[in-house]
This record gives sequence, C-alpha cells and structure tokens, in this order.
Amino acid sequence: MAITVGSQAPEFSLYDSDKNKVSLSDFQENKNVLLLFFPLAFTGTCTDELCAIRDDIGRYSNANAQVLGISVDSVFTLAKYKEEQSYNFPLLSDFNKEVSTAYETIYGSFTPMMMRGVGKRSAFIIDKKGIVQYKEVLESAGDLPNFEAINNKLQSLS
Repeated sequence: MAITVGSQAPEFSLYDSDKNKVSLSDFQENKNVLLLFFPLAFTGTCTDELCAIRDDIGRYSNANAQVLGISVDSVFTLAKYKEEQSYNFPLLSDFNKEVSTAYETIYGSFTPMMMRGVGKRSAFIIDKKGIVQYKEVLESAGDLPNFEAINNKLQSLS
C-alpha cells in the first residue's frame, strides 16, 4: 500500500546508535515525528543535511517534534558518525531495510554508483496520531529536502 499524506504511517522499531530500541509509537500522543531517511553515513550531502538539522534542533524542539534519522548503515557505523558530527537526535539503523522498504524509500534498479538497496533521501512528518502529514522522497541523492516546507508543516501542527 502506498504511503500518502493522510494515511497511517507504518509502525516500526529499530535500534539507534546507542543500541536502544526506538519505535514510532514511542512518540504517539506526545510529539510529532520528523523521519529523515538518508542514503549513507559519512557522505557529503547526508552530512550537510543532518548538520543543518543538528544546528537548528531548537526549531524542531520548539515545534514539539522528534527528529529521527534512518539509514541502512549498521548501529556501529551510525555510532561513529553521530559521535564525529555531534548529532543531537537519534540515528536509527535499518540494516535489514524493512522500514525503508515499508516507506518506499529504497533505490531499486537505478541507484547512485550502482548501490541497490540504499535508502533514498526522504522526509516524512508523522503527527501525534500516527498520520503522515508530509512526504518528500527524492530521486537524486544529491538533493536536500525542502526544509522550509518541513518547518512550515511542523509549525502548523504545533
């Protein structure tokens, strides 16, 4: 089933870079969630994207939003990446690609550098009731999400 704005977000549980289990339902009724799928840790555009979020984390906190970064990297890779970049939000490992597949954010036949199974850069806003309020799936790994649209949507939900 295709994920669309207004649909129920697929539930998931993944391990973060500290090896803690994090579920989407952990935030239900309390916070909106900004899910950011990114292709790979330690790459230029991914680092630019996540550093922009890190440097503006107050905006997301003020909008009562929990930011979650998700990639197909291992928890060990994500731990090193988080440490080196001082990220102040959880990075979740979707090593088995189940969540990325459920959210339709996996490169199939066309991929950058022929890396099938890498996640597409994507942004989803899920409200406190678990409903998708914003969806942006980018085909080019070099593009960044529309932060202005994301911030506007979060403001309207807070």
